[in-house]
Amino acid sequence: MRSYWTPVLAGAGYLIPGAFALLRFSCSQLVVERLDPLVNPGIVGSPHLHQIIGGNAFNASMDPKTLDLPSEATCTTCTFAEDFSNYWTAVLFFRARNGTYKRVQQKGNVYFEDSNGGMTVYYIPSYNNTSVTAFKPGFRMITGDPTIRTREEAERYRQLTYTCLQDPMTRTNETLNMPKEPCPAGIMANLRFPTCWDGVNLDSPDHASHVSYPESGTFESGGPCPSSHPVKIPQLFYEIVWDTTPFNDKSEWPEDGKQPFVWSYGDATGFGNHGDYMFGWKGNALQIAMDTNCNGFQCPELGYQEIRVGNKCTKTPAVDEDIDGWLDELPGRMPVTDASGKSVF
Repeated sequence: MRSYWTPVLAGAGYLIPGAFALLRFSCSQLVVERLDPLVNPGIVGSPHLHQIIGGNAFNASMDPKTLDLPSEATCTTCTFAEDFSNYWTAVLFFRARNGTYKRVQQKGNVYFEDSNGGMTVYYIPSYNNTSVTAFKPGFRMITGDPTIRTREEAERYRQLTYTCLQDPMTRTNETLNMPKEPCPAGIMANLRFPTCWDGVNLDSPDHASHVSYPESGTFESGGPCPSSHPVKIPQLFYEIVWDTTPFNDKSEWPEDGKQPFVWSYGDATGFGNHGDYMFGWKGNALQIAMDTNCNGFQCPELGYQEIRVGNKCTKTPAVDEDIDGWLDELPGRMPVTDASGKSVF
């Protein structure tokens, strides 16, 4: 099965020899709603809409002092049955020429076509035979910044990108900005999280300063961790395939020629791409997997559930609102802004 994964890895930028020891698996959609227990804990109706995957213990509060995701969840949308973590990102919308918005659906990635939307999740342990420390109970983090609107700002997160899919296997020509032309097979958002940890804090006030990218290079290039964050953690990586193909008719795009896709947090540039993570693996399952030569979704040390089982794990949104019709404004009345911070529309 090793060759089965080679084109996916190579296209994603993982060309380092020996980079086959990894987890690559599907997590179907759990719920799409305005909750954000990291940035807006306890608030039902966070400022912008999110799409969430993983365990069904996801809720508005999720206090790390009292929460034990594996024991509180009764199901997971992920194909590895011990993973009750939650993973989430913003939601993509199409803005039509008449100014209305339509939610862009997600679709299953390569080899996971039967999944009900969601994402593909990677955990990559090493590229140079060094060990990593799996995340601990209570660990959580964010990568990216929804307030960013310029390329200069986005470059500090150099591993948050887009791929304009020419076909489902396309994994080349990643860009920091949203693709400006119709993509024949959709748009894939790629989010690679920091791979260095301070070794002490499971979270931080900004949910980001307790982790770091390597001080030089990247995880896959073997870049060293900074002395402030000396502990190597797995490369967590999301691939989200947005089915933009129903909106590829440029006669429906804005008359000024601008690309028509905006994020639910009001970003028409794509530079504010970001993702959230809340660890919830059962016991030491993730550490065992990181210490084992797992190959994609083949990992004998982990329990596996079929995609069709994960598809059945869903939640009813806590916020009752229309997110799927043609909308006059984004959910939460989120304004769409440009690099100057001014409203675009």
